[in-house]
Amino acid sequence: MSLRNQNPKESQRSITRRALILGSGMAGIAGVLGYRMHFLQIDQSEQFRLLANENRINIRLIPPTRGRIFDRNGGIVANNIPNYRITMVREDAGDVDEVIYRLSRLVELDPHELEKARSDLKKLRADTPITLTDNASWEDISRVAVNSPALPGIVLEVDSSRHYPLGPDYAHLVGYVGPVSENDLKRIDAPDALLFIPRFHIGKIGIENMIEDSLRGKAGTSHIEVNAAGRSMRELSRVENRPGSDIQLTIDTNLQSYISARLEGESAAAAVIDTNTGDILACVSSPSFDPNLFVNGISNSDYNALLNNKYRPLPNKPVQGIYPPGSTFKMITALAALEDGKLGFREKIHCPGYAQISGRRFHCWNSRGHGSVDLHRSLTESCDVFYYEISLRIGIEKIAEMARRLGLGERYDLPLTSVAKGLIPNKDWKLANRGDSWKIGDTVNSSIGQGYVLASPLQLAVMTARIASGRALEPRIIKSIEGKEEPAIQGEDIGIGEDYLKAIRTAMYETSNNRRGTAYGSRIIMDEFRLAGKTGTSQVRNISSAERKNDVIKNEDLPWEKRDHALFVSFAPYENPRIAIAVVVEHGGSGSRSAAPIARDIALQALYEDDPPLTAYPANVRDMIREQQQRLLEKRPKRTIRGDGRA
Repeated sequence: MSLRNQNPKESQRSITRRALILGSGMAGIAGVLGYRMHFLQIDQSEQFRLLANENRINIRLIPPTRGRIFDRNGGIVANNIPNYRITMVREDAGDVDEVIYRLSRLVELDPHELEKARSDLKKLRADTPITLTDNASWEDISRVAVNSPALPGIVLEVDSSRHYPLGPDYAHLVGYVGPVSENDLKRIDAPDALLFIPRFHIGKIGIENMIEDSLRGKAGTSHIEVNAAGRSMRELSRVENRPGSDIQLTIDTNLQSYISARLEGESAAAAVIDTNTGDILACVSSPSFDPNLFVNGISNSDYNALLNNKYRPLPNKPVQGIYPPGSTFKMITALAALEDGKLGFREKIHCPGYAQISGRRFHCWNSRGHGSVDLHRSLTESCDVFYYEISLRIGIEKIAEMARRLGLGERYDLPLTSVAKGLIPNKDWKLANRGDSWKIGDTVNSSIGQGYVLASPLQLAVMTARIASGRALEPRIIKSIEGKEEPAIQGEDIGIGEDYLKAIRTAMYETSNNRRGTAYGSRIIMDEFRLAGKTGTSQVRNISSAERKNDVIKNEDLPWEKRDHALFVSFAPYENPRIAIAVVVEHGGSGSRSAAPIARDIALQALYEDDPPLTAYPANVRDMIREQQQRLLEKRPKRTIRGDGRA
């Protein structure tokens, strides 16, 4: 319809309606702008007047106090202690070189730190405090304070620094903190503003690193008014920080420290698990190192000494180290054969000292042979040929399945650095990773924990705990965070027939308590604390046919790095298991001679919760144990240190 045909009244109403809508919208916008102008110009006038005057409001972060770490009994493991720092403000110092010279006559200044400080004094703003020395002693601080009139621009500061009172005992588990590096910032998505504060510390390894977010806490903020020269005038507002969460571990410090002392001089690992809860009671890697050396930057000489130590003090061997489990794996092969119905409890297999399989001779550790052995005796005396034969009946897939049910080949969800998965091989694995088909010889080697099979000491402890309890226990190392209990996964029934498990437990008991058992020399005499275990020895070199003809070279006659690894797994007490233990001594030779005595001593220490009476040991070793207890007592903390400062 054309305009000239429209009703004039209707056209007028339409124009009026549009004008009202447009006017209302404009009035609304004007109202919003007016309110905003009132808010900015009147309500916030003081703040924006300061901001407009050369941006005189600085927002400063207030670093939080790092959460502490405790053991299962409330003993302090990682704490925060006062850190006295000497800093300089260039604008107040005048002659910087002269002031530094005067200061150097009062306290010792590290040349490297001093060089960095001089560089910062030139680059950064004149009002910025620059650190000249960190971790100054109270005596140094006192001397500087007394001479402060002659030291213009020198400022004494105090904050907190991380301290590990038990030093090497917890180094691999707790780890350590250190200054934030460029590499740290690159690894972190959207890094916290705290990480950009000079010399701010974060966890580098271990629990300190893996639970960094909880331990770090949240920063506070302070709004500071500064003048045109950058000098602070007053604090306008403040939001306090939120301290980091306190962490409680499942570790028993008394047991942890005992094992650390007991393993001294060895390249070894030990893990102890509560068979009722899955709690890790101790997890020790030997040798260790002092984590306090890393907090403010370790020296090159100290770090090189750790790197070049052939006993490898830096890796956390119980969880990172993977080893052929040797004869400790035989229990897995036996359970797989029993469950598959391919082995009877009393069935006997003849051991002449070797087995001829596919044109190749596989040797038993006893070259003279064990004669006719059944399951019970095969474990007690650790006959290899028995397991060669039964492995051919069931094949690698059944063995691998049982190994995984008992906790091997699994990476546990623990807040520790580089937790190893280990290796439980099968046909698919070899084809994918070696480009070759599985051979009968591979099955034979795997049946006694050699070949491709690899497990960590922690996994072996879990395996033993599952055999002892019959449940699929999961290891736990964090007991609580900020007082809130972490769940313990005690696991459901493992699904292995109780008769089968009982047969294995009985054989393990005989291994430690029968005169023909491979660990008889490391038995416990007290009936209520009897030990059940299994020795293991894993080869790290091939033995040639020529060497076998001329007698195999004894371990003690070989270079240290070519000797066999020694292993022992055990649980105790036999009648009512409370703990499971795994010990690996690198290149220790025989499991019965090197690893079993250590495990026996650990078991008694854990069960008695103190040095056990000598009557718990066989009579022929009591004099040696008395001397050992006295020697170890001097190396261990006298008592647990509580977080409140009490024993």
